Amino acid sequence: MTEYRLLIPKERIGVVIGKGGEVKHEIEKRLGVQVQIDGEEGSVTIRGPDDNPLGVLRAKDIFLAMGRGFSPERAFRLFDEGQYLEVIDMTDYVSDSALERMRGRIIGEKGKTRKTLEESLKVYVSVYGKTVSIIGSPEAVRIAREAVEMLLKGAQHSTVYRFLERKSKELRESLELQGVRESAVDFSQ
Repeated sequence: MTEYRLLIPKERIGVVIGKGGEVKHEIEKRLGVQVQIDGEEGSVTIRGPDDNPLGVLRAKDIFLAMGRGFSPERAFRLFDEGQYLEVIDMTDYVSDSALERMRGRIIGEKGKTRKTLEESLKVYVSVYGKTVSIIGSPEAVRIAREAVEMLLKGAQHSTVYRFLERKSKELRESLELQGVRESAVDFSQ
């Protein structure tokens, strides 16, 4: 039996369970795992047969994504094999006293920066606590991480927007060369 245990912020436990347990049950059903959630402690224990370690790891990422502020619908994008979760700890770049300002820089005025990141790279971004989390394809996540790191290191928003414009164009061209059409990928969730 493969087992993985993680802690979720207590205020996010209701999200990971879902109304009537529907979120937890959906993950168990789709990934062939068993999940135990301790709401008092904030712990999630995932168990799966030894021949299904990927199911356990994928479930871990989905629960981690919800714990880092994503809705279940957005976290469920991680059911797809080509989607990944990246969690950036902002305290690796700035002191605790600068966190609020950095959250504001990453979200941007009226959400503009986060929206630009999401739309240009077809990723989801969540800024929660001391972390910035990203869900998307490996290449898009890598680019989004680089853009977030630029902001954390003090780059001007205009510089980051130009970087995103250039990189998203390169990413689209790369996908076209590979024969993958943007319309063939469902980004609606």
